[in-house]
Amino acid sequence: MPDVEIGKITDFFAKPVVAGIELSGILKIGDKIHIKGSTTDMELAVESMQIERVDITMGKPGDLVGIKVPDRVRQGDKVYKVTE
Repeated sequence: MPDVEIGKITDFFAKPVVAGIELSGILKIGDKIHIKGSTTDMELAVESMQIERVDITMGKPGDLVGIKVPDRVRQGDKVYKVTE
């Protein structure tokens, strides 16, 4: 089953290493995501998520969420939910 696009990267913060994602789908804690761009290609499990520095367990379409990422991501990179 193909991965489903659920958002795109809007911001990146180096300290702490956090990506800002504008969601076009639902994202929950524990979901596996794949971030893909021209120079970005990483998979990770969402361990924490915030909106305006407030912890949340689920983001919905239209939300701007922040998640910790292991490495640099770039504005415009696509975010996919990994479906098994």
